[in-house]
Amino acid sequence: MKNLVVLSGAGISKESGIPTFRDNDGLWKSYRFEEVASPIAWRQNPKLVLDFYNFRRKIVVESKPNKAHNLLKELEKTFNVQIITQNVDDLHERAGSKKIHHLHGEIRKARSTNNESFVKNIEGSELNLGDLCPKGSQLRPHIVWFGESVPNIPKAIEIVSTADIFLVIGTGLQVYPAAGLIDYINPEAQKYLIDPSESFNLRDFTHIKDSAVSGMENFFEKIQDTRNKIQD
Repeated sequence: MKNLVVLSGAGISKESGIPTFRDNDGLWKSYRFEEVASPIAWRQNPKLVLDFYNFRRKIVVESKPNKAHNLLKELEKTFNVQIITQNVDDLHERAGSKKIHHLHGEIRKARSTNNESFVKNIEGSELNLGDLCPKGSQLRPHIVWFGESVPNIPKAIEIVSTADIFLVIGTGLQVYPAAGLIDYINPEAQKYLIDPSESFNLRDFTHIKDSAVSGMENFFEKIQDTRNKIQD
């Protein structure tokens, strides 16, 4: 079974109604990233940080996977699909995909401020001051904030290097170190990029200039022959 490795970003979730970080409107337009999504922000105003993530989490809880998520799940029938995602939502999981690696954390989980290994699911959509781990430490969003390291990058590099087919969907490859993962693709792998932008010029990539859902339908058809050969 061939290895299909997917790098997904905010564009795939946006079509489920989840705004990108920069699209958040209303109150959050008046704040800089450093004020709501960084270790400094947490030290200075933890309630503001929790309010911001509660706002975003509620949107995630109320959203549903779209056809792009579902087609990735469908491809598991004939490929060993591994998804590396920059997204903090759980839409890939809810679509039924089995092998998902979150680079930037998971918004529906919390972790201890004193013990990073203690991670738990958040019941409902809110995490508040006074919500503690069993040892009495305040819980924080299980998110990689600006200025923090990305612990899952080494594992992601390992996965990328195994790809027979590599798909980028929903990300403009502007955020590092995630964007640097394309440097580890096997030169012999088939490489695809789904993005509506005209500006991409990635060497050896087949650029499907479309939104995530329409582009994923296109991609699904493009590799149909490969799928049929594998099934034969």
